[in-house]
Amino acid sequence: MTTNDFLQTGLFLLVLLLLVKPVGSYMTLVFAEAPNRITRFGGHAERGIYRLCGISSTEEMGWKRYALAMLLFNVLGLLAVYALQRTQPWLPLNPQHFAAVSPDSAMNTAISFASNTNWQGYAGESTMSYLTQMLGLAVQNFLSAATGIAVLVAVVRGFSRRSASGLGSFWVDLTRSTLYVLLPLSLLMSLLLVSQGVVQNFRPYVDVPVLQASSYSTTAQDAAGHDVSMQTAVSTQTLPMGPAASQIAIKLLGTNGGGFFNANSAHPYENPTPFSNFVEMLAIFLIPGGLCVMFGKLVGDRRQGWAILATMLLIFVPLAIGLVAAEQAGNPALHGLAVDARATALQAGGNMEGKETRFGIASSGLFAAITTAASCGAVNAMHDSLTPLGGLVPMWLMQLGEVIFGGVGSGLYGMLAFAVVVVFIAGLMVGRTPEYLGKKIEAYEMKMASLAVLLPCALVVIGTAIAVMVPAGAAGVANPGAHGFSEILYAVSSASNNNGSAFGGLSADTPFWNTLLGACMFFARFPLAIAMLAMAGSLAAKRHVPESAGTLPTHTPLFVTLLACVVIVVGALTFLPALALGPIAESLMSGH
Repeated sequence: MTTNDFLQTGLFLLVLLLLVKPVGSYMTLVFAEAPNRITRFGGHAERGIYRLCGISSTEEMGWKRYALAMLLFNVLGLLAVYALQRTQPWLPLNPQHFAAVSPDSAMNTAISFASNTNWQGYAGESTMSYLTQMLGLAVQNFLSAATGIAVLVAVVRGFSRRSASGLGSFWVDLTRSTLYVLLPLSLLMSLLLVSQGVVQNFRPYVDVPVLQASSYSTTAQDAAGHDVSMQTAVSTQTLPMGPAASQIAIKLLGTNGGGFFNANSAHPYENPTPFSNFVEMLAIFLIPGGLCVMFGKLVGDRRQGWAILATMLLIFVPLAIGLVAAEQAGNPALHGLAVDARATALQAGGNMEGKETRFGIASSGLFAAITTAASCGAVNAMHDSLTPLGGLVPMWLMQLGEVIFGGVGSGLYGMLAFAVVVVFIAGLMVGRTPEYLGKKIEAYEMKMASLAVLLPCALVVIGTAIAVMVPAGAAGVANPGAHGFSEILYAVSSASNNNGSAFGGLSADTPFWNTLLGACMFFARFPLAIAMLAMAGSLAAKRHVPESAGTLPTHTPLFVTLLACVVIVVGALTFLPALALGPIAESLMSGH
């Protein structure tokens, strides 16, 4: 790694740690049960929404009712996005006159955006109208992220409440997440992006003359049926337009990841400058990091939140450095050729295949690690072009369960499921009933936590096995062999862990892939959230257990180490054989 790589990684971590505490403190006020200056300031708007929707702000929901409201709301959103895509030719704000999206692609996209995955089998600028982008995809970006935060807040109440039957109101938590957290941050982020050159308009696409005319050859048949070569001149280029900045802001803050344009954050209209790239990386980790601080405050022990955050950083930092180092080392296939891959003042060096020159190695590698750790899915480089070991890192970060920061809300409640498993294992080791945050962890909680931990793993393994055995699955692979297996494993891992990023190289917009990945996205998101709500409902009904000499402290370096080890061991034991067939085999074949 170069000095520039270390400086950029260190600066990112420093600014992130400076921001998570104020953001977490703010969100603590938003979700506090007692009125405060934040909820009083937005009280008129909040009460107006409740009156309009017929919601009682004081209603208490048990876990089953909370889960049913969450599931029903998201299924209705899913159907609305599907209908928008299918009817867009007859709706306004479609200046390019795009046709209706095919049924399987529309369903895949609807599930993807309702489940906060944002896997994209389509190209945004050539498929979706402005209305579909704004009213369907952007709205779901807000609502799916708000759903994740609402479920987390209910889970935190399960730990903090004493002998209670309710977990709060899903509608209130959803409203506050959107009104006080996501909307103001998205407005600020949109303005920052526009200041850097991100487009925000409703203009039709613009044809402009190219700086240097060129031509390309095509083959056609003449009247006698003979193949003839034809030259076509290229003198103009079409520039896509649209309301991009507002959608990109929530795609990053909500860890959604769905790009307005097909190239996502590698497109100059989505991510024009190194500064916008730095801000986008911060936006991905900002709310998940702040939620750790909020968790500690809401359970009455700030050290608990910092311990969870330390665990995330303990796993993330070495993996991010490993990814950047692998890319900076360059492509081993080029070592025997006369290729200058050294880092100098004029070039980033290393493996620049598939990367934007305005970002270089450090910003591309760090972005790839952040987006796959955080369940975001936005990309600023082609992950298919990473070195084998560089590509292993984002794949494994997803396979760990998207708990290293993870999605907004979903990442933290996934990590809390691992924490429950850790205290249970520790309890077995000393022969005591395990406790976490003053609540006894018994068989029911362990069943729910195990379901939350193992369900995504099972979806990845089973989904990958189906894809490699069915001809329709293998037909989409562009590079057969170990790399082709990586393309399949990455796609199923991305969908099953609600990440949404694409490795590339896989033709996934087919009925088979749209169906398989749609099922993975749905069953990875909602059953997991329901399992965590069931655990929270059980915990909330329990009385507080005072600490004793046999209680395992859950804020110490020992617990942080135990938690990190369990997360890594579950990921390693589950996926090491599959990784050996993909990136590890490719790395060995390439000369490393």
